[in-house]
Amino acid sequence: MDPLVSICIPTYNGALYLEEALTSVKNQTYKNIEVVISDDQSSDCTMEILERFRESVSFPVYIYSHEPLGIGANWNNTVEKANGKYIKFLFQDDVLRSDCTEKMVRLALSDTNIAMVYCKRHFIYDTANPRDVDWVEKYKSLHTHWHNIRIEPNQVYKGRELLKNKNLLGVPVNKIGEPPATLLKRDIMLRTGPFNTELKQALDIEYWYRLMNYGDIAFIDETLISFRVHEEQASAVNLRNAVNDIFDLEKSLGKHIFWHLHPYNQKVILYRHYFLGKLWKKLKRSLRIK
Repeated sequence: MDPLVSICIPTYNGALYLEEALTSVKNQTYKNIEVVISDDQSSDCTMEILERFRESVSFPVYIYSHEPLGIGANWNNTVEKANGKYIKFLFQDDVLRSDCTEKMVRLALSDTNIAMVYCKRHFIYDTANPRDVDWVEKYKSLHTHWHNIRIEPNQVYKGRELLKNKNLLGVPVNKIGEPPATLLKRDIMLRTGPFNTELKQALDIEYWYRLMNYGDIAFIDETLISFRVHEEQASAVNLRNAVNDIFDLEKSLGKHIFWHLHPYNQKVILYRHYFLGKLWKKLKRSLRIK
């Protein structure tokens, strides 16, 4: 029997694009699914849309109201409530291609050590908006930015070998993509632990690299999801508010996977978070004394 896949949808005031996202779930060719929704107490008609969706489908749909504590906490809540062997994230403004889940599961089942399958993304964005155009151009081909590694489709890559890549922390730091571009093995997620709720912008990146410590990854060279770029998405809001998690991301990776990193990245983390950190603390203390 095909393994159960939990399609996890964190929501918050997502009425504008939510029906399109849910329709893409309904159209999945892979049928052994459940949908787990965690809503951060939306004030628009998100809940009404979700209830109509639940009544219109034959597969299980679980809807949970969640205290708003940030996107990471909402993501974690969907995983905690999930029952599937695999976790398939879908954000409220994104769209799954009809064969997305099926293709990802088939590849995941080819090797028991695979912790993550990921794919290329199609982008829905305003081509007249220079900022959106620039963002898409910069981040459209994340899998090509490893140092001396060519990521081939349907090949399995050892997670710990990728962690040792010299360009792991080079631009772009995210070499996987957003959560909807992935399929994750739940038992390895449980070993990895929850998303880091102290991070706002880089919590998915930090999670991918922690996950690689416990399993391998495989890539599908197809655009199986459509990722919507717009002004109200969480990443755009964080950028407007000058949220930059890179310093905290490095600190967390130093804490969790330091000994699996390339010596160059180990030196970067030691320098930025130990030498400079101590120097800054001494400087602040001396300024207060004066």
